[in-house]
Amino acid sequence: MLTRRTLVRTTAAFAAASVFSIGGKASAQSADMTIGYIADFPNASVLAIAQDQKLWEAEGITPSVKVFTNGPIQIQAMGAGSLNFGTIGPGALWLPASGRAKVIGVNDIGFSDRVIVQGGIASIADLKTRKVGVPQGTSGDMILRMALTKAGMSISDIQVVPMDPSTVVAAFTSKQIDGAGIWYPLIDTIKPRVPDMKELASNQDFYPQTSFINTFVARNEIVQQNPDLVRKFLRVMKKAMDYRVANLDRSIQITTAFLNAPVEVTEKVARSRKMLTSKELDAFTKDGTVNKWLTEFNKMFQEFGTIKEPLPPAQFYTGDLFTSA
Repeated sequence: MLTRRTLVRTTAAFAAASVFSIGGKASAQSADMTIGYIADFPNASVLAIAQDQKLWEAEGITPSVKVFTNGPIQIQAMGAGSLNFGTIGPGALWLPASGRAKVIGVNDIGFSDRVIVQGGIASIADLKTRKVGVPQGTSGDMILRMALTKAGMSISDIQVVPMDPSTVVAAFTSKQIDGAGIWYPLIDTIKPRVPDMKELASNQDFYPQTSFINTFVARNEIVQQNPDLVRKFLRVMKKAMDYRVANLDRSIQITTAFLNAPVEVTEKVARSRKMLTSKELDAFTKDGTVNKWLTEFNKMFQEFGTIKEPLPPAQFYTGDLFTSA
């Protein structure tokens, strides 16, 4: 959920200074348009497109954007009052489900998460008592727990080693851990160094019942106090998502420049995801599909012991705001 995620070391300096300027058209609300994101295609592309297509300018907004390594840290920043909007992966959805933020929209569906193991390990069952690295609270954590459950195991059957994403890569390649819950494109970095690496579980194993959605989130107070600003944010994101679907090749180029990332990495991630239009997401919101996705995650979070009593999706997904934006 990371989510999402990865190119952070190469982009942090750029992203930390990323404040879009639209000259003198900034409104008083611009100070509230603080946005967190994870440095990968799904989360960064909408911001890159919005900048390139001057979508913020159309709303009279100058956003301030900052890169984060994962979703939970963004939610933490919201709790501290230093961030109003963010992009998170599915592994962090337990935080809105616990009331610590609002989900205000769906971004896309991902298929890049894997459980990987060292050569000589043939099954999830073989991970029993072994060391498995995972960025906790992320989609890597989630795919690991789902794979364990499917194999009749639980997280207590393995030795979980909490790590940030870049540390997972280093620990796996140096064989300090036996397995990992992690994602592409980080796995592309691992493969050449560990040629006998195996993939034992994937998002595709659980789709479509469980869809690993990336979502837009907002601080509770900004949703309550300034719903018009939330709609402005969502209007820009919906336009950016529509542009992304209609112009994927160009979106890859824009995002590659925005992240200062290798084009082959950006392209591989982009083409491994299911991009949705705003019209599709409006329909999925109105017919209850989004709430069903979130309900599935709530069930998993309960099964995993992440949260005892998650809120029903209707209490933390602001579908009306999304469809009215």
